[in-house]
Amino acid sequence: MDSAAELHGDHDVTDVPSIVRGAVLLGLFEAVIVLLLSLASRLLAGPLETIALALLLLLGLAPVTLLPGIWTRARTIEGIAGAAGIGLGAAFMFLLIDVVLLQNIGTYTNRWWQIGGSNWWYHPVWWMAGTFLPWLGAWLLANQAGRNGRISAPAAFGTALGFAAAVAVVVVLIGFPGAGWNLPTFGLAFLPGLALATIFSSLGIRRG
Repeated sequence: MDSAAELHGDHDVTDVPSIVRGAVLLGLFEAVIVLLLSLASRLLAGPLETIALALLLLLGLAPVTLLPGIWTRARTIEGIAGAAGIGLGAAFMFLLIDVVLLQNIGTYTNRWWQIGGSNWWYHPVWWMAGTFLPWLGAWLLANQAGRNGRISAPAAFGTALGFAAAVAVVVVLIGFPGAGWNLPTFGLAFLPGLALATIFSSLGIRRG
């Protein structure tokens, strides 16, 4: 992802071939990240496992959240919706790979299966999150473009991480059920954190 990119040429690229191509590429990427996460969970332990999982989580969240909006050059609701469409298609692509391959090659541990081994709840949660992240990521990028005509993926992701960290701290301090000083809490906090970052990015933008 470019650290700063001038928006030029066509915007809101939502033709079907572009959406399908983006969905396939992103779905394949998601499959690779999940495979690496499962291998880290199986082969590592203790602080080394936590560090590896944290790095892989960040490596996965950034492209899934921002690449669809960059690919569609989201500027209006058209490009934002196209990015969400890429996310939804990518989720189905990943889930197909998951059922056919990943669940059958023996990398998922019993602990991993408790998270991802039941298609009846795991798959719906995946496609909802897989659509939510690109949708708000594209919205955040569109807000950047509306403010100064440029997008910055690192700034967008950094803002989302900052809000996610704040949400994680708050839910732990107030004793939210299941919350703790751990990676799963931060991972879940990224969802509301991204929403807050998107709201924050819209402040001060003049609406036509």
